[in-house]
Amino acid sequence: AMAAKYPVYFDRQGLCFEADEGMTLLQAEIQAGLQPDAVCGGHGRCGKCRVLADGVPVLACQTAVNGSMHVCVDSAPQSAQPGIWDAPAQSASQPLFAAVDVGTTTVAAYLLDGRTSAQLGQDSMDNPQRQYGADVLLRADYAVRHDGAALSGCIRGGVNALLAGLARSCGRDPAQITKVVMVGNCCMHHLFLELPVDTLAQAPHVPAVTAPVCRTASAVGLDLHPQAQVQWLPNIGGFVGADTVACMLAANLDRRKALTLLVDVGTNGELVLSDGCRFVVCSAAAGPAFEGANIRCGMRAVPGAIDRVWTENGHLNFHVIGDVPPAGICGSGLVDAVWSLRRLDIIDTTGRMEQPWYFAPQVFLTQKDIRQLQLAKAGIAAGIRLLCAHMGIAPAQIQSVLLAGTFGSVLPPQSACGIGLLPPELEPRVLCLGNAAGEGAKLAALHGEAFKRACAMAKRTEHLSLATEPDFQRVYLEEVNFRPVERKSF
Repeated sequence: AMAAKYPVYFDRQGLCFEADEGMTLLQAEIQAGLQPDAVCGGHGRCGKCRVLADGVPVLACQTAVNGSMHVCVDSAPQSAQPGIWDAPAQSASQPLFAAVDVGTTTVAAYLLDGRTSAQLGQDSMDNPQRQYGADVLLRADYAVRHDGAALSGCIRGGVNALLAGLARSCGRDPAQITKVVMVGNCCMHHLFLELPVDTLAQAPHVPAVTAPVCRTASAVGLDLHPQAQVQWLPNIGGFVGADTVACMLAANLDRRKALTLLVDVGTNGELVLSDGCRFVVCSAAAGPAFEGANIRCGMRAVPGAIDRVWTENGHLNFHVIGDVPPAGICGSGLVDAVWSLRRLDIIDTTGRMEQPWYFAPQVFLTQKDIRQLQLAKAGIAAGIRLLCAHMGIAPAQIQSVLLAGTFGSVLPPQSACGIGLLPPELEPRVLCLGNAAGEGAKLAALHGEAFKRACAMAKRTEHLSLATEPDFQRVYLEEVNFRPVERKSF
């Protein structure tokens, strides 16, 4: 009979080798072309062929392949650079820290100098889990029905690649990374840590773990310093996860006495209302309309996308990313376009438009696109109103609105308030925070004190589940329509 074959993943090299059952890891390395150091000829005496196999230190020449394995091999001979074995001394004098924001769409990583707190580099990639579904519910469902390990493995591999690349690009070794703080929504958190997601996948969407998590890097399959700590900030509840906690930390919500609304608009919109003592959060399903999905000519914010639309003397003007001919429209362009067409009375208060609006022969807005945007903005607007009602305040009392997230940083406040995504009276109080989740994760990685502050805020936060709010349906339907436009010269 044919010998069974098993995949051996050489994580540092990004290689997968099909090894015969029973062959040693040393033979697998040689056949995969890695040129390992085996001074004693594979007799287990020199110790030069030591590797991490599934997080455990072993001698490659003495370890047989008996299943699929993840192997961490230093890519250079031991003499040439400090390997993972003499790392503790190295990293004690020059530790590296990292922060990782595992977004549903994009994973962002930051490398930090543990002594000076300087940022040494940053990089991002598309979340490799996208092959299992675009949104959290599809992925949670896949994990429940098929295999959570596949989703965990691919995101761990992605984070490994980002961190190794960042370290190498600064001429450092990933083995010098001694601490990583990670953030993401509850679903990203559970899938990374290989926690069951069945309670998350169905209403009322209860996370299996909300407390902060600390594991060693080897326990979660990251090839860093073997004793490196991988810390996840806590989750709050529902789909409101560690990334929202990181945003709250970056925004210093516990130190702001004024009424503040924090809005993180992504595929899921997270909303936090705070007066410095009380924190109330909810998550509003905005759907992917703001990321250009479900929109006929929608696309992400890349060259070719219309990202700005404005009116001048009763005419519509627009800007295209990269100053090339338009190929589609991204989220910020969509919000701008609908507000501009609304002001020109081409779209009425119910969202009705007589015929598609053409920007270019292949790029146009349809009636269905406007409906998608109305549903998305109504979800967020209803969430804001219900948070205010829960806290016993009127929306007009909010003193600052902080926009977080990639979309939040490009969302034009005038258009966002114009279409009623945000309360119109708050337009002068809107500030953009950029990627606050990443900034909060960096703060928590650099300062143990900041990590504790974030945990304390999360503990005190009340989670409002919109699904169970009796008024949600009514308020949501009221927010679907647009407000009458005040006629003034544009």
